[in-house]
Amino acid sequence: MKIRSIFTNSGGILLSRVFGFVRDLMMASILGANVYSDIFFVAFKLPNLFRRVFGEGAFAQSFLPSFIASRTKTIFAARILLIFLAVIVLLAILVGLFAEPITRIIAPGFDPRTIAVTAKFVAIQFWYLPLIFLVTFLGALLQWKEHFATTAFATVLLNLAIIGGLLLSRGMPKEQIVYVLSWSVLAGGLLQVIAHLLMARRFRLLRMLCRGFLSLGTHSRKVAEDSRRFFANFFPAIWGNSTAQVMAFLDTWLASFLVSGSISYLYYANRIFQLPLALFAIALSVALFPSVAKLIKHKDETGALREMKRGFWILLFLLSLATVGGILFATEIIWLLFERGAFTRANTLQTAAVLRMYMIGLLPFGLGKLFGLWLYSRHEQMRAAKIATWSLAGYAAVAFALFQPLGAMGLALASTFSGFVSFALLLQAFGLEKFRALLEARKLLLWLATLGGATVLMWGVHRLFLGWIGV
Repeated sequence: MKIRSIFTNSGGILLSRVFGFVRDLMMASILGANVYSDIFFVAFKLPNLFRRVFGEGAFAQSFLPSFIASRTKTIFAARILLIFLAVIVLLAILVGLFAEPITRIIAPGFDPRTIAVTAKFVAIQFWYLPLIFLVTFLGALLQWKEHFATTAFATVLLNLAIIGGLLLSRGMPKEQIVYVLSWSVLAGGLLQVIAHLLMARRFRLLRMLCRGFLSLGTHSRKVAEDSRRFFANFFPAIWGNSTAQVMAFLDTWLASFLVSGSISYLYYANRIFQLPLALFAIALSVALFPSVAKLIKHKDETGALREMKRGFWILLFLLSLATVGGILFATEIIWLLFERGAFTRANTLQTAAVLRMYMIGLLPFGLGKLFGLWLYSRHEQMRAAKIATWSLAGYAAVAFALFQPLGAMGLALASTFSGFVSFALLLQAFGLEKFRALLEARKLLLWLATLGGATVLMWGVHRLFLGWIGV
């Protein structure tokens, strides 16, 4: 495991999330938690769904093994790029033509006027998808070159663009603000593409792709088998990696039937939840995946398990502490970040309650990222997809049972339940014997002592803080 790669990914994620929180802070102050913020988040739901699915490893986990194994890498890469871009651009055109029916599917609880307003923003923001695919594709090639920094830090550009849009639109009518923000999303995507193109040129990847395009017409048959293998793995990998994003999508669908602001409560709480998940679990798995995949390819399972063991203990300690801190300080976190302007105290309490439900599932979701990469390294994408299906089924059962009596809290709790289902099944797929080999009595005792001490310390700090503010 390259610790430098983990720190690079974590540093980029942290910087991006810092600017993301600044963005959300400004958005909460300017838009608040109401129908207009709900409109923006619904419009951003589809492009954000695909951004997370592509950007958090699903594409690279399918593309890189096939790309590395291909004997004609230049032609294979060019072919995959053209196929995906053609499909995605066609999809964006169709979304633009049928924006209102698609919006009605995303947020069926919206009234006809709100759907009509939202639809035009859905049509604009969906064009972010081809841009983010280009970013993901070039990022996968840079990962092959063991360069992680550009992709890790590029998301900052999206946040900066939206922050710029918020500054430009301050004082405008709220619908006009959403219009400016929608175009800011596209501007952020374009900046990300430019950053990746510049770095790809430095590593001579653009020259490689040009050679592939020139040879594609006469030599496409050479990569037909490579392409077939890639697509056979790609769709199960996408499904296996996208469970959390699909659940967030369904959260929006169900929350549209709840009181105004529920979609925003889920969005803001999920943003906080995603920070430790991305900062620790996703950053570590992205850095660890190439090493584990290469070791398994060379039939060195002992070495791969050694890498998994190190990753497991790092995540167990970090995610446990983040879970306790997130649950104890949920209200204070939301208050500090968002309670100002149009975001009221009532909004803070509602969002904090949702955040606590999400944080209960941080540990299973984070460790699930680690054990999931074992399946992808062994080309068991279909098994991972089946696990994702069971996880989603668990979410749906609990969500439909709880979203009316508990509101947004019930939807967050359903997401947490699905995390536990997924983790249990991934652990079974990994193998209980292998899992026991990862455990050490001394480290378990150290973990329990650290967790207990940190819990007591954080509880004490929490009580002192409440006393200081007079609560």
